[in-house]
Amino acid sequence: MSRIGRAPITIPAKVTVSVSSGNVVTVKGPKGELHQAVDQDIKVKVEGDTLTVERPTDQKRHRALHGTYRALINNMVKGVSDGNTAVLELVGVGYRATVTGQVLELALGYSHPVVFLLPAEIKATTEQLKGQNPKVTLTSSDKDLLGLVCAKIRMQRKPEPYKGKGIKFEGEQLRRKAGKSAAKK
Repeated sequence: MSRIGRAPITIPAKVTVSVSSGNVVTVKGPKGELHQAVDQDIKVKVEGDTLTVERPTDQKRHRALHGTYRALINNMVKGVSDGNTAVLELVGVGYRATVTGQVLELALGYSHPVVFLLPAEIKATTEQLKGQNPKVTLTSSDKDLLGLVCAKIRMQRKPEPYKGKGIKFEGEQLRRKAGKSAAKK
């Protein structure tokens, strides 16, 4: 049996979880409300302050869905209670970021600024300290949407392997390559 799938989810006091007849899990909390449609074969049971996900058989498909849905529901519970945060770091000379409402404007070394419209569920802040790389902090209750937006922002200028310039996650280790001078020796 799946180690992840069989682990029960503890529901915090300020969060409510309900399962509708169409097998749609709704999680409400102080940070918002999220919905997730669950496959008809997978059973979601809420008993007191614990939630369990069960599968009918040991078929490969059911095993895969079991752990996946448990992880998605757990992310929803954590998101509406605590929230999710991602920090992107802009590495490069002259790289800047500004936020105006839901519009993120990035200066990434191109001849024009890159303008990125953020979804309403995501809040963004920028930080630019002297001697450090500019940082963009994104927060949301929906971890899936947050990851998608971070990936799209990162695609605007991926980190390159020689100097490490580009947009990276805070704390991310990049694989670096030696330049031409290393090949001559």
